[in-house]
Amino acid sequence: MAGKKTKVRARQVKYRVMKGDRVKVIRGNFRDAEGPVLRVLPGKDRVVVEGVNMRKRHERPTQANPEGGIITFEAPIHISNVMLVDPAGGEASRTRLRVEADGTKERISTKSGNPIPKP
Repeated sequence: MAGKKTKVRARQVKYRVMKGDRVKVIRGNFRDAEGPVLRVLPGKDRVVVEGVNMRKRHERPTQANPEGGIITFEAPIHISNVMLVDPAGGEASRTRLRVEADGTKERISTKSGNPIPKP
């Protein structure tokens, strides 16, 4: 059947990085920069980190913004280029998930073994 199209289901991905988490950039032009996550874009596998990957956009005057001008904003970077920072040790660390007896999940830093609280 050449004319039949199949539906592609969007994949649902869960990340261990959440809005408000402190992360460190481990690859790219902004390597070693740290900051809180402003947004997580799960469909695109990207995160927006405060002060990282700054871009400039020229905007023409509109009624909402009568002056126009150059606007600076944070652009998204790939989620694989950031690593969670352990609040206790202050270093970037991999994380694992621990499921408690009552079914609650907790993020654990692999370096220190300390839990990473949800923001």
